[in-house]
Amino acid sequence: LSLSLSPCVCVGGGGSFSIGSGASVRPAVASLMDAEEHPAKLAAGEPDRKRRRTDSPPQPSRWKSPGEQQSYSSGLLEALRHVGGAGAPPATATGSRAVREAADRALAVAARGRTRWSRAVLARCRALRLRKRRRVAAPRPRKPAPSAEAKGKTKAPALEGKVRVLGRLVPGCRKLSFPSLLEEASDYIAALQMQVRAMTALSEILSSHGGGRSSDGPSTTGIGSPRPHS
Repeated sequence: LSLSLSPCVCVGGGGSFSIGSGASVRPAVASLMDAEEHPAKLAAGEPDRKRRRTDSPPQPSRWKSPGEQQSYSSGLLEALRHVGGAGAPPATATGSRAVREAADRALAVAARGRTRWSRAVLARCRALRLRKRRRVAAPRPRKPAPSAEAKGKTKAPALEGKVRVLGRLVPGCRKLSFPSLLEEASDYIAALQMQVRAMTALSEILSSHGGGRSSDGPSTTGIGSPRPHS
């Protein structure tokens, strides 16, 4: 049953509210009683709404931006110049390994140490430089291969085995938890994709310049040599 009252102002413990002419008392009283009975609920509701507003969706990977691509390409070209020149492909396995190390080091520098894998790559490069300076010639003793019985005893479940393999593929992530490993792996994969794009573009540029130079003069292989006039 709702009652119609004349205009007035009511003051209570939860504050004051006004009632106009012909207004219903029941909704105002119900809201006042709810505020007095559940103050903690109302107080806790505001932080929850703020917390939901602060949760933002994941941003796209920075490795896909043109600026990051250009920055890494410049660092890669500089690193390849230190290796021995980016114009000629390496003829030995040692040269190929040096190019790979230079590309990985440039990729880790582009990450600016914000990820675990980039710090692991930089630490590995420093260790390789120290090892080359010391010139340790003694071979490392090889660990004995585990027997079939030991393999059967230490066989891990399928998912756990895949997690271990993924941890070995991502630098410095062997002992990470599964959620952290997934974050590092996704960032590392995006970085490798950018590395492939940069090296492909660099290879196309170098091959086009090499083809232009070879067509200027007589070729010793017969390709591009002038035909005799009939």
